[in-house]
Amino acid sequence: MATATKAEKKAAVDAAAWVFNVVTSVGVIIVNKALMVTYGFSFATTLTGLHFATTTLMTTALKMLGYVQPSHLPLFELLKFVFFANFSIVGMNVSLMLNSVGFYQIAKLSMIPVSCLFEIVFDKIRYSRDTKLSILVVLIGVSVCTVTDVSVNSRGFIAASIAVWSTALQQYYVHYLQRKYSLSSFNLLGHTAPAQAGTLLLIGPFLDYWLTNNRIDKYAFNFGSLMFIVLSCTIAVGTNLSQFICIGRFTAVSFQVLGHMKTILVLVMGFLFFGRDDLNLHVVLGMGIAVFGMIWYGNASSKPGGKERWSHALPTNKTEPR
Repeated sequence: MATATKAEKKAAVDAAAWVFNVVTSVGVIIVNKALMVTYGFSFATTLTGLHFATTTLMTTALKMLGYVQPSHLPLFELLKFVFFANFSIVGMNVSLMLNSVGFYQIAKLSMIPVSCLFEIVFDKIRYSRDTKLSILVVLIGVSVCTVTDVSVNSRGFIAASIAVWSTALQQYYVHYLQRKYSLSSFNLLGHTAPAQAGTLLLIGPFLDYWLTNNRIDKYAFNFGSLMFIVLSCTIAVGTNLSQFICIGRFTAVSFQVLGHMKTILVLVMGFLFFGRDDLNLHVVLGMGIAVFGMIWYGNASSKPGGKERWSHALPTNKTEPR
């Protein structure tokens, strides 16, 4: 009975973590879309830097209030994480600029097999046939929803490749660092957010100028745009935290597979809020396939043998100073 209660509690916390991530992720996308469409704020990388700066303020305040205990993360590990994470953000922005929307979506979908590869190679994870098939169904469903015209050039392909591999590495590394150094989501975010904020705010204005030919110092800020920027930064705190919580509790692969629910919700919300007319039968069919695949994945991967480690678990580092 106690085991059942413990399992039910874990399931409830897991579900809450997913809902938290989905709500905040979709929310920040909708707010950013409104900011860019309504107010012409096209400085995506700089905005991401502001997101991490706000997250830094939150984690610092929680540490000062005693809600987050001191922890240790070696400098080399921190630098590697920031390298992967920043290349992910920059690579995605450059990929979107150089490639068609269709190829950009294909690149995002390819993160799932790349994340699977990392789990197989580094964590010795073995997937059952049903788990593999369910992942394939999710990929097919999301591609039907989102992939339209597909065109690519050599520079775009290189940018997309960098974005995919760096994003998969960054998400794998979140799970790895939390296990190895026994870090909570707040701890890890407290270590990484300041470094990401500093580097992105430094390179963001230059990268945004290269991508959009617009300078942020020439942007005409007004009350409306500032309100949306503050709202975006506030919601992004939850997005950043929930990403670390979800990957820490699950894995990068599960985060990617079930995370495509956000893609579907963004399509629906875009139709509702921005009057898009491309929510047709073709897209709805893709949504249905993707949702079926996600449910199948959740069921298949949780069964014995569905997704299991066949070597010794990664040792945690408990000798590091705190």
